[in-house]
Amino acid sequence: MSEGQSQEQRWLLLIHQLPSKPAYFRVKIWRRLQGIGAVAVKSTVYALPANAEMQEDFEWLLKEIVAGGGEAMMCEARLVDGLSDTQVRALFDAARDADYAEIVEEARALAAAIKTDATAEKHAEARPQLGRLRKRLADVVTIDFFGANGRLASEGLIAELEAQLIKDKAMTTEPKKATEPSELKGRIWVTRRDVYVDRIACSWLIRRFIDADAIIRFVAGKGYVPNEGELRFDMFEGEITHEGDRCSFEVLLARAGITDTALQAIAEVVHDIDLKDGKFGREETTGIASLIAGIAMANAGDEQRIAEGASVFDNLYRYFRSKRG
Repeated sequence: MSEGQSQEQRWLLLIHQLPSKPAYFRVKIWRRLQGIGAVAVKSTVYALPANAEMQEDFEWLLKEIVAGGGEAMMCEARLVDGLSDTQVRALFDAARDADYAEIVEEARALAAAIKTDATAEKHAEARPQLGRLRKRLADVVTIDFFGANGRLASEGLIAELEAQLIKDKAMTTEPKKATEPSELKGRIWVTRRDVYVDRIACSWLIRRFIDADAIIRFVAGKGYVPNEGELRFDMFEGEITHEGDRCSFEVLLARAGITDTALQAIAEVVHDIDLKDGKFGREETTGIASLIAGIAMANAGDEQRIAEGASVFDNLYRYFRSKRG
């Protein structure tokens, strides 16, 4: 478990039994559970992180279940055996990633429609659709208790769609210009804790090709305000993060002005693992995804993950260099 998450996690559990009829009541309760972000740890046991707000949500739901003829009880618990805190957090992340994936799919469909028909009438039609997507995203973020990876892709796509409707399309799709190499050296790089493929790859790129002496700090992520000299990467509102459907590694590569074809190939692998959209379909992707997953499972510390991940990306870089990208 990473720094800042070493305190014992407490969970609220809602244990309930619903009457078999009416069917609509069962659907209603299920939707209410989804709406507050609860996840099932057993068929009739739902969990939320323990805090006053979550307790109030469960209390209202408990009353609703009892009023509808069901039975329910709520307790605060510490996991001792069976499921671990990490596994339960993974359940929450998986549920939110599924929500984000639906938003991404709709955002891409809307982007394609705008690209096909860039008339003022189509833009006017798209604005309320985009507003509904933004509202759905905000609702999911509210119940994204542990910062699921899918949020960045959703935020990036919706932000790019919003830009398309405000500015000329050619300007919105043009990538930002490369930063002077000197501006990226001697900086403190900041990213979210519990690093995974995009952040591991970015950290490797920073220390291997941008600044060998770079300091990388790991923070909670949400609401972090950077200090002078810090650059945030793969973070919400970060200086270098997802842009449109590009992952942070792709953006960092472009921002640093690096055109190495082997690194471009690595960017395609990282993209497909991180965004899970199969955009590039490189044959190496599945194997690298398994290696990174193994590193994350075996190492709780972020620096440990980056150190072991560096070996993977060093070898992958040599492999692509031998193939000339």
